This record gives sequence, structure tokens and C-alpha cells, in this order.
Amino acid sequence: MNVADAVNIEDLRLGARRHLPRLLFDWIDGGAGDEQALAESVAQFSAARLMPRYLVDISKRSLTKSLFGRQYSVPFGVAPMGNAGLFRPGADIAMAQAAAKANAPFILSGATIATIEEAGAAAPGHVWLQIYPARDAAITRDFIARAEAAGIETLVVTVDLPLAAKRERDIRNGFGLPLSQDARKIIDVMRHPAWLRDWLRHGGMPKMGAWAAYAGKDASGQQVAQFMVSQFYPPHSWADLDSYRRLWKGKLVVKGLQHPEDARRAMAAGCDGIIVSNHGGRQFDRAPTPLATLPAIKAAVGDELAIMLDGGVRRGADIVVALASGADFVFCGRAILYGVAAGGLAGALRSFEILRDELDRTLGQIGRVTIDELDGEALMK
Repeated sequence: MNVADAVNIEDLRLGARRHLPRLLFDWIDGGAGDEQALAESVAQFSAARLMPRYLVDISKRSLTKSLFGRQYSVPFGVAPMGNAGLFRPGADIAMAQAAAKANAPFILSGATIATIEEAGAAAPGHVWLQIYPARDAAITRDFIARAEAAGIETLVVTVDLPLAAKRERDIRNGFGLPLSQDARKIIDVMRHPAWLRDWLRHGGMPKMGAWAAYAGKDASGQQVAQFMVSQFYPPHSWADLDSYRRLWKGKLVVKGLQHPEDARRAMAAGCDGIIVSNHGGRQFDRAPTPLATLPAIKAAVGDELAIMLDGGVRRGADIVVALASGADFVFCGRAILYGVAAGGLAGALRSFEILRDELDRTLGQIGRVTIDELDGEALMK
């Protein structure tokens, strides 16, 4: 796909679908259960209406936004997305570089193909690290130490994965780590020669970079993936969050909270921010949408913490809606991953271009010239 021809994120989504074998595309595109949480997260943004104000001089607009003492050129960044390097070699680094070029933050997934060190070096000052706590607490502590050594300033702890989700597309497709082979998958892969060529050129199953150091010196990509999965879903409590706060000297963000009381507890634990998220509808199908729970979270903690949102964002106008609803910043997952899957670095850059352009146009259409002017008055009640 020539990603320069993409007009919107949906075009990049279709490009990703053409490029990828079905089991990989469905892993990106799908959700848990009946996929209601996924659909509703997107639909709630689509249903929101913004109230324009006219006869306003909008000739000079700015999209800059300050977060954790850093001035970003846009009020959105890249949400953490695992396994990205399966879809396009070097995807994690490409997204980090695209974020750096856009002067935006990039959250490296704990299930990354790139190493923490590689990502930190690729986009200094722009990389945050998200962690999935391991069953072996020593590994979690080492993740935190590696992040600090790599110059990463913000740690994101994801808390909304108490156990494995039931993702029915993945079950039907036989997707799992480590990847397995059967006749149906081989036929599907053969129908996507560009993806297969890249896969073979880079040696097949890549090693999960963040985890390779713990799986054994000579572990293969399949063995590293198997080890990583074996470490998932440990018991996780507020006491663990307290321990991360003691270990981590930088900014600490909790991702996945949706209840106001949990937000208050995170504030009491010394966290610096919350990402209100339903994991993009990939984890719990009966979870509320982040746009629905955002106002109560914001009311619970006020301006004491940075309140961010992730989930359902497909348009620049969605970012405006989230900010007007009380978010201090917005993170986009699939919207960027579709781009990198469709066209590598160029696709990731195009995703940023599309979202930035739509955001800027929407800001002007409703008579605002800065991001900080967005508040509840911009929403049609």
C-alpha cells in the first residue's frame, strides 16, 4: 500500500488487512467476547457532537499541550501495543520514531519485540515503558531498573489484566504465543507474500526483546514467547503498586482504572497519572467505555493527577471530544498500529499526519485556537 494515499485511519486499517495474514490482522482488529466494548468505545465517540462557536479569529491555532513538565506538539501519543513486531519488522522502533518526529510520547509495551534499550535509544525523551508485572517479582524489578538505565522517565503499570481474556477471533484462528502451524494457517500466510517475505528475511519468529534476557541464553524466539506467557497474570494488589512507587523515581502512571474510588487510591499511592482505559475492548467485554467513566474519574481526583484516556480513538475529532470531556491527554493504539502494519515507519508517520490534521480542522471548526480552551462547553449537552 502507498500509505501517502490514505485519507483516513480506516484506509490504513484496510491496508493492514491486505498486508497481514488473517490471524494477525484479527489479533489487532478484534476484541473480547461479542466485541461490544470495542464497538461501543468507537460508537460513543462517533455519537458525540461538538458545539461550534463562530465569528472567532481562528487564523492562528496551536495544538501544543504540556504533560509532566514537557511541552508536546500534539495532545496525543501512542498507546502500548504488544507483539507489534509480528506485523511489521521493527514496528516498535518505527512507532517510537514517528512519535519523536511528531514530538509526542510513545508507550513501549511490556510485550515488545524491541528491547527497552533499543526503544529508548531510538527516541530519547519520548519513550515511556508499560509493564505487565511478572510472576517472578525479580523480573519486574529488573524491568524497572532497565527503564531507568535507558533514560525512560515515565513508567506505566497496566492493571486491567487479572486473567486471560476470551478473544473469540483468536480462538477460531488458533492465534497464540508461541505461534503454531497448521495447513489453514500456512495457506493464509501464502496469500500474503509481502508479509511472508519480511518474516523469512528477518528469521521467522522474533524474540520478545524485553523478555529475552530472562528466558535463557540460547532460547529461540518461540521459547522466549513461551516463557513470557508463562509469567503473565500473577496476583496483583495495591501493595504491588506501592512497591513500584518505592522503586521508581520518575513519573508513575496506572493504566486501566475506571472506578473513581480506584482513582483516589492511586492518588493516595503517589501515582502521577491515570490512563482511563478498557484495554481497547480487548480484555473485558462488559466493561464500560473510557469516555463514559472519564468524567467521574476526573471529578474524583481533580487536577491532582494527569488524567489520560485510551480506547476507541479513530479520528482527530475523537481526540477533541476526549479532551473536552476532561482528559488531559489522549493515547491512540490501533489508529497508529494500523499505519505501521500497512506501511512501516511511513505508515506510522501517516497515522500521525491524519490525526493531527483532523484534530486541527476540528479545533478551528468549533472556534477554538488552543487545546487548553477545550472544556465541557465544547460538547453539545
